[in-house]
Amino acid sequence: MSYDRTIRLGGDFDTTVTAVREALADQGFGVLTEIDVRATLKAKLGHDMEDYLILGACNPPLARRALEADRSIGLLLPCNVVVRRDGDTTLVQALDPGTMVTLTGLSALEGVAADATARLDAALRSLN
Repeated sequence: MSYDRTIRLGGDFDTTVTAVREALADQGFGVLTEIDVRATLKAKLGHDMEDYLILGACNPPLARRALEADRSIGLLLPCNVVVRRDGDTTLVQALDPGTMVTLTGLSALEGVAADATARLDAALRSLN
């Protein structure tokens, strides 16, 4: 089962991160959390790796609808978006919102997932 929506870009990492933030904001998502995996693994383990950033994006109206359908859905919120280097390119990956329907089996989440998917896809398309 595929659980991601991914695009590959030729731009540099920092420029892509800025563009991703703007694209998410244009679709009503704010970034609540940011985890710099590269810096964390370097600081804690002395491990070197490629640029890898996890953005915890949230669209409050969608989050509210999802939580009304299932209070435990908070385990799958916010929508994680990863920006990472892969060779000479930068990948932008978003968790497929349909995953929450697949994992829970709740039809009440289908509309939320469809709306979130449309918004994330629009954000990703705008990056090309």
